[in-house]
Amino acid sequence: MRHPALCLALLLTCFLPPLHAQARIEKPLAAGAAAAVDEAVQAEMEKQGVIGVAIGILRQGKIVYLKGYGLADREKQLPVTTESVFNWASNSKPLAAVAAMQLVERKQLELDADVRRYVPEFPEKGSPITPRHLLCHQSGIPHYTNGKVIPTLRTYPQPKPFDDPLLALDRFNRSPLLFEPGTKTDYSSYAYILVSAMVQRAGQQPFDEQIRARIAKPLGLRSLQRDVETKDQPHWVTGYIKNRQNEVQPAPEQANDWKHGAGGYKSNVADFARWAQALLQRELVAQETERLMWTNQKTADGKATQWGLGFIIENQGGLKVSHNGKQNETTTRMVLYPEAKHGVVVMCNCSYANISAFSTAIYSALHRK
Repeated sequence: MRHPALCLALLLTCFLPPLHAQARIEKPLAAGAAAAVDEAVQAEMEKQGVIGVAIGILRQGKIVYLKGYGLADREKQLPVTTESVFNWASNSKPLAAVAAMQLVERKQLELDADVRRYVPEFPEKGSPITPRHLLCHQSGIPHYTNGKVIPTLRTYPQPKPFDDPLLALDRFNRSPLLFEPGTKTDYSSYAYILVSAMVQRAGQQPFDEQIRARIAKPLGLRSLQRDVETKDQPHWVTGYIKNRQNEVQPAPEQANDWKHGAGGYKSNVADFARWAQALLQRELVAQETERLMWTNQKTADGKATQWGLGFIIENQGGLKVSHNGKQNETTTRMVLYPEAKHGVVVMCNCSYANISAFSTAIYSALHRK
């Protein structure tokens, strides 16, 4: 039996206009394909028991479909629209990677230099860590729970010190490395806080201002913002988690802005899709930089990994570029096929969602049409 709230949410989506996001769609998806996608997304929502989802579809480098499904706030019965704002979670990492690679193009950052050239405050770890190591998760810096995390404990004169990524390094900067940099791959969000500090120093401008000036403003991403601690934010979705009894409940409110390029950004699905489009259309970096970002990086012994510089790189009948994000308030996915200039973005306000299943369902629906 369908959950009553989910049934209401699915009904609501049938009557919701796509609001201002419709202006971004240059060539709408055919009606039959759109109906097939709607059916696939709604079936996956029911199967997983998720509350709200927003999607974007790209074809030939154009945004062809944007839609919200379900509820942005179950308790208030507010529907997801294309204006609903979701946290990007770790999809912030490609954002930070592009900002770093723009500095490489400008000769302000060297991929194989010691990162301490740019951030000397970061402690010596016995072996040099390079920007390349950070971007492809070969730094040895621990993630949240895969190793010993030791912070620097001190007092600060400012009320929100971790607004500065250089000070946010204090959350983990005394931690021992898991391995010698370059010898293995192990995913690390803390490494991307160091990326944010590195970009700030190398670019000689606050990290968030560089994101705004070189990415958000040129692309017209008006909803892209840091996840700061404020209440009653316009269009902000409520996040949902499962408790020990496997019951879905609202996630505790938390601000993730201290993560910066590791997981501190949010936007609506229209802007998330526009970001994906810019990557497909090579609007942010040169062709050679793109090739470098989307090449599987190797460990010191020559073994290829799944990581490029900021992106997961696979070959599925052609180049496939992707990244997922997951926090208490959200799960997100971006998957791109650059050679065909196709892509899908998905945002969900449930931490327990299998987000990859949604992109798979969408592609399956499209291939049937």
